[in-house]
Formats: sequence, structure tokens, C-alpha cells
Amino acid sequence: MASILKVDALQGVTAAGSILVTGEGNSTTTNLQQGLAKAWVNFDGTASGATVRDSLNVSSSDDDATGTYGINVTNAFANNDFSVVGTSSVKGSYTDMCINDASTDQATTGVNKMQIARSDNQALQDVEYVQMQFCGDLA
Repeated sequence: MASILKVDALQGVTAAGSILVTGEGNSTTTNLQQGLAKAWVNFDGTASGATVRDSLNVSSSDDDATGTYGINVTNAFANNDFSVVGTSSVKGSYTDMCINDASTDQATTGVNKMQIARSDNQALQDVEYVQMQFCGDLA
């Protein structure tokens, strides 16, 4: 018989912020908190100010220059070793690529700078669809 568990909060017994989940095959465990995206965003890079369509833990976005954006998270990361995965797309015959902006460092305040470049000629450009996920330890 299946059951339903309804709770408002989960807390580890040994460490409040650490819950282990048994993985596939019942031979390994995964830390639940480490496996979650801590922030994500979907925004329009062609709109004034890089308009956010939807997000989690993102306070705002900025349009810094052609193809260059900043994403500001609401709850900062613990350090600048967090991971960012991004994708972008525009209608056309080429594929765009997301890259971290090497001219600025990721900050512990939760600001991530990124650029969008065309894969055919590496020219920076504004694109309509940009999606990013952030993983790492929150402060």
C-alpha cells in the first residue's frame, strides 16, 4: 500500500542541512542538498534590461553590452566555486553558445557575468532565449 508524506520542512538527524538519499541499485547515496540547482533563470536577451521570464533565486538581470549579461541571485553562494550551465538560442541558421565572461570574476555576492557568442564566427550578440542553472553551496 502506497502512502503520502506531507511535511513543510525536512531536516537531517546528524546534520540539519544534510539529507542522504539512497540511489539506484541501493548501493550508493546522494546528498539531496548538493544535487539541487540553487538558482535558475530564463530571460529574453533582446529585451531592454534582459527581461526575466521566470526564475528561482534570481533577483534581477542586467544587459551590460551586446551579448553580455549579468544575473544577480537573491541568496548568495558561499564562494565563487559554484557551477553554471547555460544555453541560448535564436531563430536562424547558426547555433549560439553561452560562455562565462572571462573579463570579470564570479563574485560571492551572487553575480554571474556571461556572454552569448555565435558559434559560426564567435561574434557577441543579443539573443531571445537564454536559460541558465546554478549549482553550488549557498552562503
